[in-house]
Amino acid sequence: MDTAPPDARRRAFLGTAGKLAALSAMAAAATAAAMADSASNNYPFSLGVASGSPLPDAVVIWTRILPHSPLQSLTVPAPALALSVRWEMARDEAFRDVVARGVANALPELAHSVHVDVGGLAPARWYWYRFMLGDAVSPVGRTRTAPAADSLPAALKLAVASCQHWEFGCYGAHRHIAAAAPDLVAFLGDYIYEWAYRSEHPASALRSDESFTLAQYRARYAQYKSDPDLQAAHLAAPWVVTWDDHEVANDYAAGRDERLAPDFARRRAAAYQAFYEHMPLRLPAAPAGGFGALRIYQRYDWGRLARLHLLDDRQYRAPQACTPPGRGGADSVYRRACAELADPARTMLGDEQQRWLRQGLASSPARWNILAQQTLMAQNSQLPLRQDGDGRFWTDGWDGYPQARQRLYDALQSSRAANPLVLSGDVHSFYAASLRRQPERPVSARNPVLASEFCGTSVTSPSRPQARTEQYLAMNPQLHYGRSDKRGFMLLHITPAKATTLFQALDEVRDRACGVGTLASFEVRDGVAGPARI
Repeated sequence: MDTAPPDARRRAFLGTAGKLAALSAMAAAATAAAMADSASNNYPFSLGVASGSPLPDAVVIWTRILPHSPLQSLTVPAPALALSVRWEMARDEAFRDVVARGVANALPELAHSVHVDVGGLAPARWYWYRFMLGDAVSPVGRTRTAPAADSLPAALKLAVASCQHWEFGCYGAHRHIAAAAPDLVAFLGDYIYEWAYRSEHPASALRSDESFTLAQYRARYAQYKSDPDLQAAHLAAPWVVTWDDHEVANDYAAGRDERLAPDFARRRAAAYQAFYEHMPLRLPAAPAGGFGALRIYQRYDWGRLARLHLLDDRQYRAPQACTPPGRGGADSVYRRACAELADPARTMLGDEQQRWLRQGLASSPARWNILAQQTLMAQNSQLPLRQDGDGRFWTDGWDGYPQARQRLYDALQSSRAANPLVLSGDVHSFYAASLRRQPERPVSARNPVLASEFCGTSVTSPSRPQARTEQYLAMNPQLHYGRSDKRGFMLLHITPAKATTLFQALDEVRDRACGVGTLASFEVRDGVAGPARI
């Protein structure tokens, strides 16, 4: 399938934080006349609006000014001028009670993206926001602040999604996420794919139009963000986001890609910058390496109900183990034939992030501690495990970093953080699992369940046949449930007493108007480790 839209209704595509202040200071007062001078009078908010990174007193609101069709991003130049974009935040959708307003500079150096960190807000309440440029007014977004730090909210409704390859279906999952009206959306990676496909059949598909430059990544984001259902999910609630590999390059690990390209650092920096330009992120302290070292892992508290640890398992990881000569990336290897898997020095999170996570777990006052991260954590051998040392494992996931996984388990156990939940994506399948140090052996006092894991399927990206997943379930006792034949998302309802997870599956991913149903439901009770089917 080529990159044309599958139906007419669905689709029509610097530096450090320290430099941002200097660029903003240089921004001239821009007007709608500057937009007219850009050779296009198209609606400037064609990529929608978004919000995210909620705190008890602040939330980030975002838009990007694009004065032409999103699908023309590589062929139609944007104006070289900075643009002055007005914004408002109100307590009501009609904007009768505006609580904050201002002007933000949309800079050409940052693709005319706008990030406003609106502070001075009340905790635990909904707000509405919009942007204006000249006479053009953006769609109205709904957002909310986190509860006060010392409060115990009655509930948190959390939607979780990942992996939305443009060519493999419609974004009906996002339409249903918007309809579910969550308090928060967590996106766990592969927001874009760095390439397009020329065929709709994965077995015969050919990659095309791969992104390598900043302009190409920007165009890819514009393509994806033009989708009305994706925009609707951003309008419905604040998001917290992390990345996986396809925001940059397939199966990359830290500074190495599949090609072993000598200039990969430049490509990664361009991809990271484009990610920032298109997400409602609160930029942390300026990284020494500019956008090439952008810190994405963050911590969000929902009062004393939940602490969400949003992880980055791409930027700091060791290269995949036992790769074939002449290339990087992932492979499937036999445990007995790959001594590198047992190397204790190999890391998934990096030392600094690992310390940060340990500290955040140890200090957490929350009833539920949520690790939101990219890929399946439960062991998933592709062959039967008849004795210690057996197994064949995919090296890009946690199975390729077993010693790093044990260190994370150490942190969970030693911290005594209450009710750990691991949320995952990446593998385009639903899984429910009980995590323990020795997954081949039964649960016991010496081998307790350390956390419950819920892995969500993809929004559109294809997966393996369900028959193969059934084989995985039979061979891996940690895995209680698995479905790889459905696309969709997860919906969690968290209260002080329990956390309920719904696996929401689309009826037909290629039908934008398709329905959704619950494949399976699980709950974890406060103080009881492991998921129970309900």
